[in-house]
Order: sequence, then structure tokens, then C-alpha cells
Amino acid sequence: MTTMFLLLFIRRPLCSPFNFATYKVALVTSYAIFLNHPMANDAAKEALLPLPLDPFQNNALKRRLRLSSSDPSIKGRKTNGILDAIYFCVVTMTTVGYGDLVPDSVLAKFLSCIFVFTGMALVGFVLSKAVDYIVEKEEILLVKAMHMREKVGPSEILKEAESNRARYKFLMALMLLLVLTVVGTLFLSQVEELNYFDAFYCVCATVTTLGYGDKSFLTEGGRLFAIFWILISTLSLAQLFLYLAELSTERRRRSLINWVLMRKTTISDLEIMIKLAAEFIVYKLKEMGKITEEDISMVMEKFKSLDIDQSGTLSPSDVCSPNYL
Repeated sequence: MTTMFLLLFIRRPLCSPFNFATYKVALVTSYAIFLNHPMANDAAKEALLPLPLDPFQNNALKRRLRLSSSDPSIKGRKTNGILDAIYFCVVTMTTVGYGDLVPDSVLAKFLSCIFVFTGMALVGFVLSKAVDYIVEKEEILLVKAMHMREKVGPSEILKEAESNRARYKFLMALMLLLVLTVVGTLFLSQVEELNYFDAFYCVCATVTTLGYGDKSFLTEGGRLFAIFWILISTLSLAQLFLYLAELSTERRRRSLINWVLMRKTTISDLEIMIKLAAEFIVYKLKEMGKITEEDISMVMEKFKSLDIDQSGTLSPSDVCSPNYL
């Protein structure tokens, strides 16, 4: 209100007894403050134009007015144009969605929709990579189990299966997440001037991608920090849950392997399987859940197609046959 009163007071005619040159600096300063004031609306700003300044200063202030209040793309608390754009993309694609910057035009809303689905696709991509990682680990363990029986005994198999690498990875991911939580809390309390409880609350809402929006990064330095911190912290939480699932899976697998190896072979087992090393290994792998009957059927079909003379073995004549693939 003081700024408005000052501006309207200075916009007196040139015939006024007040000396315009005396208040020229005050006019420019007050008007600049008014342009950046969050309560100033466009109608009030336009009502103050044209100003009784020389043409150069008048045009300069008009350009500043257009830059500060006529951006139809994004509305909210702004700091730096490029920084705000990157910050908005990161918050959108990670599905944090504070709401401190929101699209305010048809084009911006359309691009935001694309960014939202891109963010979900990013999450799906990370999860698919996580599943591929677990499946690849299972395949490696299967190959080891197939060849380990010929060299080492059950104790060595259990020693290999009970490797603590998954537990160590889980602990490292947990430590990284704790460090990021502490760093984010301290940064918000010092730079964004939040109390420690609100800072920790904002960190938890961000890392879990809840993004309530009542607390967020509002300063230029805070948003520069948030661009990197949000990406690292959200992915760290996803990695933590991945390693937790892997650790739980390995524990169940170790208990199953231990039960299969420690269980004594019974007469009924001998009736089911042939007492050859190959059949014994296949039987045990089926019990462990490493392979299924469908896997065995597919391999047997391939073997029958290669066994040209139907002898039950692959001979040199089968390999030299034109039908051999």
C-alpha cells in the first residue's frame, strides 16, 4: 500500500508545485519493488502506465512489466527462468509435484501431461531394470548350481548361497538414504529457513514423492540444490526397496536350498528318478524351484529333434546330418 500511495502521489502533473526531478529516483525504485511484489496484479500495474518518465526509462519499465507479469506458461513463486524450468521438469518427472510452480497455459499443461507420463515411464523403466537384474542373478546361480555339484559338496554350496553381498548392498543403500535425508534437512533449515521438524517433514514428503506442497524449495539456491538432490534421493529410495526385495528373496532361497540338500533321499525318490548323476541333479534342481517341467520338456524336444537315429544319444552321425541345427 505504501508503494501504491507513493506511485500515485508522484504521478502528479508537471505543473504541480512538487519538483518531479526530486522524486525521480524514488519513483523508479518504488515501481521496481511493486513489479516484484506478489500481491500486485496486472490491472494495477497497467493502471500505472504510462509513467511521467522520459521515453527510455518508460520503455524499460514496460519491458520489465511484461517480463515479470505476462509469462502465461508457468505461475507460482519464481526465481530464475532457466533454473525454474529445470526444477519444474525434475519435480514433474519424479512425480514429486510440490505445486509451487504450476502450468498456466494450454501448451504448458499439455507438455506437463507428457512429462507426467514420461516420469511414470521412467519409474517403469527402473523397475523393469530391477526385475532384469534379479532374473540375471537367478540365471547365474542356476549355472553355478549345475556345475558346482561335480567339484564341491553341500557345505560349499551353502557357503556360496549364503553370500552376504545382498545384505551389504542393502546396508549401503540405507546409509546413502540416511545421509541424503540429513543433508536435505540441514539444507532446508539453513537455506530455506525452515525449522528442523518442517525440514525433515519436507524431506520425507519429497523422497517418497508425496509432494504435499506446503513446504518446498523457494529460493534460487534451494532449487539448484533440489534439482540434483531430488533425483538422487528418489532413486536411492527405489534402490533401497530393490535390495530389500532381493535380500528377502535370497533368504527364502537359502532356506529352500538348505532343506533340499539336508533332506535324505527316500525310496520313493529313487522310484521317481533314475540313479544317474544327471537325473539326480535335475531332480534336485526341480525341488529347489530352479527349473520347471516345462523347461525340461523344451530341452527334451530340442534333443529329440537333434537325435536323428533315435538312439537316445547324440552321435557323430547326428552331428554330421544335414538336419542338424
